[in-house]
Amino acid sequence: MKKAVVLLSGGLDSSTCAAIAKNEKFEIYALSFSYGQRHSVEIECAKKIAKFLKIKEHKIIVLDTDIFKNSSLTENIEVPKNRKGSGIPNTYVPARNTLFLSYALAFAESINSFDIFIGVTAVDYSGYPDCRQDYIEQYQKMANLATKTAREGNKIIIHTPLINMSKGEIIATGHKLGIKYELTHSCYSPSPSGLSCGECDSCIHRKKGFSEAKIPDPTKYVV
Repeated sequence: MKKAVVLLSGGLDSSTCAAIAKNEKFEIYALSFSYGQRHSVEIECAKKIAKFLKIKEHKIIVLDTDIFKNSSLTENIEVPKNRKGSGIPNTYVPARNTLFLSYALAFAESINSFDIFIGVTAVDYSGYPDCRQDYIEQYQKMANLATKTAREGNKIIIHTPLINMSKGEIIATGHKLGIKYELTHSCYSPSPSGLSCGECDSCIHRKKGFSEAKIPDPTKYVV
């Protein structure tokens, strides 16, 4: 069985991505990250999804939280609610996907895996630069220049199965694959009891996705 490293945040997208990798008959080695998030809900959800999908190995990497500055996901900065217009919001975490992919690349090479899955999407998202197709293409190019594995002929592939899907399409795909979305978490600003705010970008996209997919949303929202 081929091995794949999957970046698993505990969110809707990464959980669907993991289900796709499993459906493609990969043996999954998942990585989640504790990087100073203001809440631990998503890490707990990642554990639940890993167990649900019977993932081969699930590692939680603890990063130095002091390197992620000026993000409302890691510092006491207000998360935008019901945001209008374009532009990159303050929920962007500096170079986050680049760091995560670098860990995934090192892990993949160490276990003789040539496949990395990341659940980025460039359709219903907040405009983060490290979620776009051109970024992924350039990262894959770098990975194949920088690793012993690739230089010896085993090319690294960065799989982005969700990149051109709307949130509704993602949810419909995961639903067909049996994902229990009640185990996932999307909110950038949950209540102390873990309820989703219902008003941040991520909650709005999640609500829209379930509506488009015509699938009941199991999420409990404050609003």
